[in-house]
Amino acid sequence: MNALKKTVLLIEDNQDIRESTAEILTLADFTVFTAENGKKGIELAQANLPDIILCDIMMPEMDGYSVLYLLHKNENTTDIPFIFLTAKAERADMRKGMEMGADDYLTKPFNDMELLTAIESRLQKRERAIHQANNTVSFTGLLDEARSAKLLNDISGNSRLRSYKKKQNIYMGGDQPLNVYLVKSGKIRSYMLYQDGREIISGIFNTGDFLGYESVLLNTPYPENAEAMEATELFLIPKDEFNTLLFKDRSIAKKFIQLLSGNVQEKQEQLLKLAYDSVRKRVADALINLAEKFEGAAVETCEIKISRDDLAAMVGTANETISRTLTDFKDEKMILKEGSTIKILSVEKLRRIKQ
Repeated sequence: MNALKKTVLLIEDNQDIRESTAEILTLADFTVFTAENGKKGIELAQANLPDIILCDIMMPEMDGYSVLYLLHKNENTTDIPFIFLTAKAERADMRKGMEMGADDYLTKPFNDMELLTAIESRLQKRERAIHQANNTVSFTGLLDEARSAKLLNDISGNSRLRSYKKKQNIYMGGDQPLNVYLVKSGKIRSYMLYQDGREIISGIFNTGDFLGYESVLLNTPYPENAEAMEATELFLIPKDEFNTLLFKDRSIAKKFIQLLSGNVQEKQEQLLKLAYDSVRKRVADALINLAEKFEGAAVETCEIKISRDDLAAMVGTANETISRTLTDFKDEKMILKEGSTIKILSVEKLRRIKQ
């Protein structure tokens, strides 16, 4: 068997649906396990740890809700993406499933593309979450590594904690870098200015994020401005102390190189989106990124606070265009909006928006 093949567990009591769906998945190069009831499905999930689970709701012996509940209680299966298969008459019950932690649902009858698109979307989302988790550098993690290298005292003794008010500048583009900044609490935005005064946001940072290290690593002025979006506390690590830490501990240096490489890739993707994506797609992606940044990669519904001006600066468009697009999203029941608070009703619906 190809080691790269993804595995799917299909739990479905209807034999015709089970066999036809399994055939589609096998033709799409998935390895498929099937179960005719919830009890057997749990046994197969625990024995095989599939990459994704498709599960009917109404089944004998154990319904889909019970399957989801028990799998989420088991640490070995709790993170496996879970998609409900539901008849149209059961759609009113899907809110219960999503609140319990289901990732998505498919309404029967579904076609081949709907099935495969839903699976690929969830698998890609899980891979992104794993990648982000592997590359995330938290302050606690750095301190643990510094402790092992006997550098904890150097960091704690030479870093300073400073408070910033909303809209207060952290640094300006063109300033020489003096510190690396770590967000203890609050939110920071980095942005660039056009010649006509318009802004474009290049990054948003919250608790546990570092900023300003690119300029310290490259020994160049800050290329952008940084400003507090709300009351914020930052650890300031002096440039010389930061460089000493990197030279003394190779594992910490490696992590910052990974962060720097990731930032370059994100900037490239941002430029491509500005060049080729529609405004509607860019607004949807911006809301998804904010949701995942502040609430976590697995979130489906959440509330985020961002001004119309900041959202326009993230997307690279006019405020009026942002207002019209958000109104459209509200009419399509993807979001609710009250002041600067946007309640996302379905991250997945936003993700499905095309050009």
